[in-house]
Formats: sequence, structure tokens, C-alpha cells
Amino acid sequence: MDLDIKRARRETRHCEEVVHFNNAGASLMPVPVSDRLHEYLREEERFGGYETAEREQEALEHFYDAGATLLHCETSEIAFMENATRAWEMAFYSFKFSPGDRILTSLAEYGSNVVAYNQQAKRYGVEVVFVPNDEYGQLDLRAMENLIDDRVKLISISHIPTGGGLINPAAAVGKIAKAAGIPFLLDACQSLGQLPVHVDEIGCDILCGTGRKYLRGPRATGLLYVRKDLIESLEPPLLDQHAAPLISPTEYRIRPDAKRFENWEQYFAGKAALGVAIDYALSYGLEAIQGRIDHLSGLLRSKLAQMEGVELTDEGVRQCGIVTFTAEQMSPSDIKRALAEAGINVSTSKGSGSLVSFSHRGLDEVVRASLHYYNTEEEIEYFLTTLRGLLSRASKKVR
Repeated sequence: MDLDIKRARRETRHCEEVVHFNNAGASLMPVPVSDRLHEYLREEERFGGYETAEREQEALEHFYDAGATLLHCETSEIAFMENATRAWEMAFYSFKFSPGDRILTSLAEYGSNVVAYNQQAKRYGVEVVFVPNDEYGQLDLRAMENLIDDRVKLISISHIPTGGGLINPAAAVGKIAKAAGIPFLLDACQSLGQLPVHVDEIGCDILCGTGRKYLRGPRATGLLYVRKDLIESLEPPLLDQHAAPLISPTEYRIRPDAKRFENWEQYFAGKAALGVAIDYALSYGLEAIQGRIDHLSGLLRSKLAQMEGVELTDEGVRQCGIVTFTAEQMSPSDIKRALAEAGINVSTSKGSGSLVSFSHRGLDEVVRASLHYYNTEEEIEYFLTTLRGLLSRASKKVR
């Protein structure tokens, strides 16, 4: 199915004023999402926060329907969270580990997740095992299978890492986890809104995602999916009277659905707008969105590969809309600053976010250009022309 680019551009305010290749950081919100967010905040200003929540109950509840449609699951398996990291943490810290238990993860795992693994390793004597990569730079499925034994209590990986274009083979990991009877936690922070994500086809038991990236929702919004037959075996590390209503001075009853992972106080304007953002993505179709992103990112990779001094740093058999590279003429941070002066938004990936993978690969910092369906071929050409000029001038200075 072809994607309506004219509509996408028309419904993205200010996209003609900036080349926004930082969608893996935060996308530009489309008009319906931005309008819904601001309308809700204006209602709070006029009527009050509690009163607006009562007036907007249908819109707030719609988030759960939209999330369930996006992931092909039941509404009772969806929770609204303030961000993907908190969603991931609320699920992860619900597992009760013992000394000798093992967590299997990937070399491309997100830094905050690795911090949590190591914290539980220090607390409970858990062993964190990084599954090796295969020759393509993605998680080695055979190596993972060989690591499965009765000590493994959790398999937890990032679907798409923050610092590269890799798409890990999540569905194949799901088959391994299901065959072994091991819970599978998937960090889908970069894949929601970029790829079709069907939790049953992937086989994940838990999934977290954010609103601000490829779903094009507001910041400080996220969602958590927990498979219904796992929910009641997980007690969240934090509870309030929304997650666990108090029924006597000494008793509480934890909710039977995924809302046990939520807080009572929420970003309600963001929640309403995230429901609209999911609807908006679904109106284009995730297959069409993925096809458009594949086309644009493939074009950018092929052009960058021909550029003198530039080295692509993406791995994997399947790659996504995140395109990463280095250039011998300039540092990634200098490239980012210079592109910003030309009206082009990119980011750099460095530090703890990709530390395990980058240490393994001998990388320190890369430029990250992340494209979405509303970007255009003309923007890519402008990006390439600008980058060539920057690198050429840098080379002359060195000489």
C-alpha cells in the first residue's frame, strides 16, 4: 500500500522549516496529536484537572483500545506509563530472583536495562549473560539456545538498539523462550510505530514502548503490555491505591489487569494524545509505514556508503530507519552541531546507552540519522549535499 506523503507533510506543522532526522529521539507530532494535547491542557486550564479527567473519560479509556489494537492484544493487558524506561522497570523489578539465576540479554541492550540487570546481580547474585552476536551483528540464536538451562529465569532484549539500525530477530527469540518456558521481555522503544508489532507472533510476554519516538506522540508517555496469564504472578515493586485498592486498614487487593503497573497520578493530556497518535499511525498502516521507512533509510545508506571517509556502523540482516555512521574528517558531535546550523536535526549515540555494544565493537560515538515516513528524498539529498560540504571543508583544514 502506498503512503500518502502529501497528507503526512500537510499534517506535520513546520516540517518545511527543518529537516528532522531525529525521529529515534523524538518525532515531530502530527497536527491531530498536537491539537488533542493542547486542547486537553486548555480544558484543564479552564475546568480544572479532576473535572477535565471526568469530562474526558472516554478519550482516556480509548488509549487502552488503541494500544490493544496496535499490539493485537486485549485491553486488560495494556497499561499507560510515563515513559518506556519506567514501563520496563515496573515489569522487570516484579521478577523475584535468587542466587544463581541467569538473565539472558543481547550485546545491543540499552544501557538503562543493563544497569537494572547489574543492580539485581548485586542484590541477589543473579548472573547477567550477554548472548554473542552472529556474523551479521545480530543476536546469535544458536548461541542463545545453547545457553538455555534451568538457571535461566528471564530472556530480555531490545528489539531495535538505540545506537544502530539493527532489528534483532525477536520472533525467533520468542520461539526459543516459549519452547523453554522462560518469560520474554522485549524493549520495543524504537520499533513501535516503525514496524508492525504483533505480540503473539513475536511471542513476547512483556513489551514496553514510548510515545515520543516513532509513534509521534508526546514526551512523557509510554505503554506496557503484559500477557494476561503472567500478570497475576508479577507483583510490581511499587503500588498505590490505583494499582492495589485498600480494602481495610491492613489489606489491599492488587488489580487483576495490567493497570496494576500504573500510578494513579498520570499525564492525562499525554494519555489522550497518545491514543490519538496510535490511531494516526494505524490510519496509514504499519506495513506502509515500514515500507516507506525502509525505502528512505535504504536510499540514505546507499548514498553514505559511496561517500569518502564515511563508514556505516549499522549491523543486522534486517535494518530499520536508524542510520548510523562515522566520518574520518570530523567527530560525530562536530557533525551534529554543523548540521544543526544548516537546519538539519540528527543526534549522536555515545556513552552508556550503547556501552556494551560499542565496547565490543570498538566504537566511541556515531552520528544517528533516524528517518520517518514524512521525510522525503529531497531532504535526504539536502542532507547529503550539506554533509559532503562539511567533510570537504574539514579535509582542507587538515591539509
